[in-house]
Amino acid sequence: MTIDPRPRDRCEGCGLTVAGGVAGCQAIMDRLLALHFGDVAYFGSHRLFVDAYSLQHPDRYCVSFKSLAAHAMHLCWSLEHGGSRAIPSAAIRRWLERHPGLHKPELPAFRGPLTIAEVAATGAPAEHHHAVERWARATWEAHRGLHPEVRRWVELALVRARAGSAGR
Repeated sequence: MTIDPRPRDRCEGCGLTVAGGVAGCQAIMDRLLALHFGDVAYFGSHRLFVDAYSLQHPDRYCVSFKSLAAHAMHLCWSLEHGGSRAIPSAAIRRWLERHPGLHKPELPAFRGPLTIAEVAATGAPAEHHHAVERWARATWEAHRGLHPEVRRWVELALVRARAGSAGR
């Protein structure tokens, strides 16, 4: 048995115990982002991956209403509406551009039982995508207090997009 001599810290965002705490967690994120952009086989869950990480690290990635809403809405859209797991929704992006300054709701202290560590421990692309899906679902469930409001925003964005395309 080998003992890891590095000090272990807790990430203030997701609670992961990792060398360097927040910085160590961000280093895992950066490594996996490089994998997404370096190998197209891993990109299929990119948006879901970014949204889950961002909602677990709101002090850096969800500072404003617009940033929080973008990540929460895309997670909802992907998981509940069958939206892309790889790329963002143009309808949500347009809605956010029109409503950048709405009130930012309170975020939960507990942000889910799974962390980026579950994704980092995977190998093949299919295993990676499955881990991202589980992590995203756990993160979305941890934010259940926001579900009614976020679902309403998504519906408004999608209804507006459908109304716009019906008029063409």
